[in-house]
Amino acid sequence: MIKLMIIDDHPMFRSGLKKMLHDEPDFAVVDEAGDWADGLARLRSHADLDIVLLDINLPARSGFDLLEAIQAELPELKVIMLSMYSQQQYALRALRAGAHGYVAKDMEAADLIGAVRLVAKGQKYMTPAVTEMLISSLHGPDDNPGEQKKLSIRESQIFDMLVRGESLTMIAAKLSISVKTVSTYRSRILEKRGVSSNAELIQYAVRNKLID
Repeated sequence: MIKLMIIDDHPMFRSGLKKMLHDEPDFAVVDEAGDWADGLARLRSHADLDIVLLDINLPARSGFDLLEAIQAELPELKVIMLSMYSQQQYALRALRAGAHGYVAKDMEAADLIGAVRLVAKGQKYMTPAVTEMLISSLHGPDDNPGEQKKLSIRESQIFDMLVRGESLTMIAAKLSISVKTVSTYRSRILEKRGVSSNAELIQYAVRNKLID
């Protein structure tokens, strides 16, 4: 039996995912959480957990922050990162940070189930596109420093929200930070991307295939 936990801040998504996983005879979803703090507390209470499905975009602190804590405290626990955002933006970062797989939330159910089973066997899960990106990255400087230095993890989160048309107020509410803080991040993002408005930021994202 593969014992799983889901950490995602959307209750309806957790519910649907839990139902789908429960339909598999060799899966058992033993717990769930909606944020960083509750997630870590619950993870600490499950000594026999096999895999955690971890959303990148959690409120207050990101899934990457929780992944780092898991690496430090529960190094044997396998982590599959979930995201609604493009593979180009986060997949390699997730794998290099210690995740065992990266799954887009719009992936087919059969592919997600296959990813869980593969990771449970001790293997890494990568889509063909992510594998190609990983191979390409090996031909250049490690981790593409010039690009990675442009945006921090939090800046990348807010970048994704901005290019999808979310307002500063909406972003602040989702991340549990002030509108002023979001505005400061937005200014940094615009500067680092070399643009002067949200419209230009969206054009940048489309041009670099960072948004559908």
